[in-house]
Amino acid sequence: MDDTPHSHALSLFLASTAHDMKNSISVLSGTLERLLADAATAQPASADEAPAAAHLPQMAHMLYQTRRLNDNLMQLLALYKQVGQPAYPFDVQPLPLGQLAEQVVELERVLLAARGIRLELDVDPELVWHLDEDLVVGVLSHAINNAIHYTRDTVRLAMHELDGWLELRVEDNGRGFPAAMLEAGAIAGRASAGGVNFLTNSTGLGLYFSAEVARMHRHRGCHGAVRLENGGRLGGGCFVLRLP
Repeated sequence: MDDTPHSHALSLFLASTAHDMKNSISVLSGTLERLLADAATAQPASADEAPAAAHLPQMAHMLYQTRRLNDNLMQLLALYKQVGQPAYPFDVQPLPLGQLAEQVVELERVLLAARGIRLELDVDPELVWHLDEDLVVGVLSHAINNAIHYTRDTVRLAMHELDGWLELRVEDNGRGFPAAMLEAGAIAGRASAGGVNFLTNSTGLGLYFSAEVARMHRHRGCHGAVRLENGGRLGGGCFVLRLP
């Protein structure tokens, strides 16, 4: 986009619109979460009310799709951070990993419960790392939403320092990623901005944004990266985000 007053105003308008849409999606997501939580704990007063429980899977699917929309808007806003828009600066701050994990867990808690999926945490809560909190939470939330699609019943979130890097892993106990997704992960891990091949549906898009968020994190000449693999602690698919 040309660097002109008109293009700058248009860019800010688009960013503001995406932000407003994200706020609306967040309200819808919160409403669905409350309805799911209430429906899951409510005791039917009569046999006539029992069929309401049959709607829980549909509501859970609505929440899942709402989260996907929210992920897409988060990814769009990440672009504005990348190009240095003043209203959406790339903001690296020290953050304890325990606090980072709490945010991710709170975002995914209701959806995981509604799908009957257990979340395992393996986090060093006292470890502090410099990162953009909103972007990394968005990447991890997107990875967990993907894992919900592939897992049988368990998702693992791990955060540890490894060889001077922060390694964040989202793993599941499903069948593992298909070959196309592993290839997309390999491309995203080595491609520069604009050189990503969007292989299938949202696969390339989600990996592209995750890879860009990783690359935005730089320290002493190193930048972050993402990769996909199969195996891990649970034997299924693994999303790995490494930050310097």
